[in-house]
Amino acid sequence: MNRLLTTLCLAASLSAANVLAADYVNKDILISAEEAIKLIGNPKVMFVSGDNEDIYKLGHIKGSVEMYAHHLHHSDIDGEMHCAPLYRCIDDAEEVIGKKGISNDMMVIAYDDFKGPNATGVYSFFDSFGHKNVKVLNGGRAAIMAIDPAQKEYDGLNKDLKVATKALKDAKEALKKEGADKASLDATIAKAQADTADLKAKMADVEKRLLVVKGDEVDTPKMYKIDPKKIKYSVIADKNEVKHAMEDILKNGKNSQYVIIDSRGIAEIIGERKMDNVARGGHVPGATFIEWSQISDADKKMSFKSADEIQKVYDNYGVTKDKTIYAYCHVGAGRSSEHITALQLLGYKNVKVFTGSWDVWGNDMNLPIKR
Repeated sequence: MNRLLTTLCLAASLSAANVLAADYVNKDILISAEEAIKLIGNPKVMFVSGDNEDIYKLGHIKGSVEMYAHHLHHSDIDGEMHCAPLYRCIDDAEEVIGKKGISNDMMVIAYDDFKGPNATGVYSFFDSFGHKNVKVLNGGRAAIMAIDPAQKEYDGLNKDLKVATKALKDAKEALKKEGADKASLDATIAKAQADTADLKAKMADVEKRLLVVKGDEVDTPKMYKIDPKKIKYSVIADKNEVKHAMEDILKNGKNSQYVIIDSRGIAEIIGERKMDNVARGGHVPGATFIEWSQISDADKKMSFKSADEIQKVYDNYGVTKDKTIYAYCHVGAGRSSEHITALQLLGYKNVKVFTGSWDVWGNDMNLPIKR
């Protein structure tokens, strides 16, 4: 009976995942946890975490590597990107990718904790350089943990361990009190110690089977080559292109053929919060403010809300398919790539990440800003 219920629950979850995928126009961008879990350990697949090194060490998909999205774009101290609109110059990008053990024929599955921005930063980076097979894991690391049988077993043992540990602590404290029943408490302590040791041993055994693990990255460098002819300039933009769009928006307002989305929080938009190494705070004049969190689904721990929910957000702000849309954040690979990936999921054609984003714009004194 339990096996039947488990089978039915799994079927229901797979069905729900398929319905969710069917909502999007471009279904191939995302991969569900149910599909991705089958590919862990496949030598032709590399899972790439877009979260930073510290988060990676605390928990990452087994066999994956770390490419922190915030560091994928390369600019000098003045915010100048020397190969714009490329995130990095070709030779530099080849070296960065290759040293992570990624080859051209691999499927790359980008992920983060679950929120989406860092995963889409990795996705945008690889996609812009023309990598043939790259996807975003919807729900990230959290989604894998949620369906990993070993993780469920480990969590259950850990819960029992906390109970045993508390019983041991309480018994030791009670033993210190006057009039304590020493014999009874000694027996309780002995049992709690035995339970604790047994649970720790079981957890150590289960830990070997976990799909999300702790520890350092293990790399086996490979050769990676970028074909300049395959670079997708259609999905990235530099400051000059965004400046042209800004001028058109300021001139034509809602009748402009362009939209510039500022995906940051209000403190950055009004210039109250100025990021490191950026001379000025503020925003691009004429930008439309749509914080990235309106696209990500925090309640369900998914990288994206449903197609209908996302479309309603863009409809409310007049972001229509007939316009050319740019999105920016602090560095491009992250909150702005969350928007551009969402728009691609919905079937929007003319959408671009402003690579370098405010790191570039805020440092160029020739470009206008508003606060």
